Amino acid sequence: MLVKVASSLVLAHLALMLSLVSKNIRCNKIFSMKKQFLKYTFIVSLGVLGALGQGCSKIDKFGDTNFDPNTTPNPVPSALLTSVLSGTGGLVFDGNFYRNTSTQGMYCQYFTQSQYTEEARYAIPDYNWDVFFAGSDADNVGIMPGANLFDLQNIINYVSKPENAATAVLYGSVKNQIAVARILKAYLFWNLTDQYGDMPYKEALKNTDAVPYTEQKDIYPDLLKELKEATAQFDSGEMPQGDIWFNGNKDKWIKFANSLRLLIALRMSKINPATAQTEYNSALSAGVIEDNSQNAKLDYPGGARFMNPFYEFAAVIKRSDVAVTNVVINQLKNTNDRRRAVFGSSEVGFPYGLTREDAVLFSNANPTWARPFAASYRQPTSPMYILTAAHIWLSRAEAANLGWGGDAATAYKNGIEASWKQWGVFDQTAFDAFMASPAIALTTDATKKIITQEWLAFFPDGRQGWAIWRKTGLPELAPAPGANLAIPRRIPYGSNERNLNTNAYKQAAARYTVNSSENSYYGRVWWDKQ
Repeated sequence: MLVKVASSLVLAHLALMLSLVSKNIRCNKIFSMKKQFLKYTFIVSLGVLGALGQGCSKIDKFGDTNFDPNTTPNPVPSALLTSVLSGTGGLVFDGNFYRNTSTQGMYCQYFTQSQYTEEARYAIPDYNWDVFFAGSDADNVGIMPGANLFDLQNIINYVSKPENAATAVLYGSVKNQIAVARILKAYLFWNLTDQYGDMPYKEALKNTDAVPYTEQKDIYPDLLKELKEATAQFDSGEMPQGDIWFNGNKDKWIKFANSLRLLIALRMSKINPATAQTEYNSALSAGVIEDNSQNAKLDYPGGARFMNPFYEFAAVIKRSDVAVTNVVINQLKNTNDRRRAVFGSSEVGFPYGLTREDAVLFSNANPTWARPFAASYRQPTSPMYILTAAHIWLSRAEAANLGWGGDAATAYKNGIEASWKQWGVFDQTAFDAFMASPAIALTTDATKKIITQEWLAFFPDGRQGWAIWRKTGLPELAPAPGANLAIPRRIPYGSNERNLNTNAYKQAAARYTVNSSENSYYGRVWWDKQ
């Protein structure tokens, strides 16, 4: 299986290079990407890359660089799919693709910084979403490319064309390829809109320079529609090749899509509770992830560039400035939670949001402070979990606690048990004692306890941990000490949008004005209702 994954990933990098050429990307970005790509890929790809090595004038050998960016010259659907799936682990590590931090993980206080503490103290970020659309970050080229929307649209466009029918079926049923691509598009757009709010959506991925924004209140219903239609689109034909998540298991893809629907619906619980409840129960009845065997996860083969992102961060690029917070570590220690042996390299949690000076002092005085994950869980082949049974069971506990149906206590227990088993720390005697302890049992403070366990279950995925906190205010998090700033509530639009999509940017930025400051990171996305 690992050999199959590795070969798929090599093809994925070849597809990525062709894709980059088709997107009219600046020459310096292409050359930087090519340098890293040559270092790690097989010699078979050198013929394709050779044209790039002779200067930007040679790019035109691939055709007009201004042609429709939805199509690559010779797309390989299986390689494009593998490329997208291989980037999802980076999303969990950091929703902005390896910017050498985990900004959203810091906002929800999974992580903090041990040296350069500006992000943990809410310096205004300039995060462009180009990487979501094009799949490569010019600032961090050389680390595994991210999942991207253009590749998914390329799959849909290519296999949908009648003239490609004979070739398209070599990679699986056309309907099934489109269904998987639509599900993944919904997943990526959901993560994007939860970070930024209103954004290019309905008119995105088309051959236009100025793309209008769609308001989040209109994006959410369309995401639900896309997921429903995609699951209904699956047929009895061959599943797509290049599937390194589920290895072509259609039932798991359907459960993943329905689980996304459940989470999207639950996120609307404050802004539109009636619709949210209806959509939630519809998703639940359609069948969701309930067992760890159904988890969406990325298993890494462990070779160069095909390794766990936390391992790569620590061992390859040798960064040691991201720490697990005392907020997480103390929660685990105080409740005798066996996951404390997994989430950090030690039980010395790093105080959240210190100044540079104080962070250095603490680091020097406590050299064994907790790095992300114990070493045995931070190996080249360690998996990254995308969506799991624990996530869904604890979300079901939250919904049951809202009165949407089901038994909150049962879902709560199932979720914690699934999380312990996911991380390999389950022991029946210890689990029974844990569930019976006053700090965990739902006899009091049920809402607080359910949400706290949901927040822990999503560790290390800061995108979800931050969204949970924004929606519920739980767990109760204090801002960085002395920062004189509140915890941000959205990622501001990046400078590329301000400079290159100015009119659409101005209209959207004005909707996030706080204290006369437009595009504020204190502006609330649609579902983040006070």
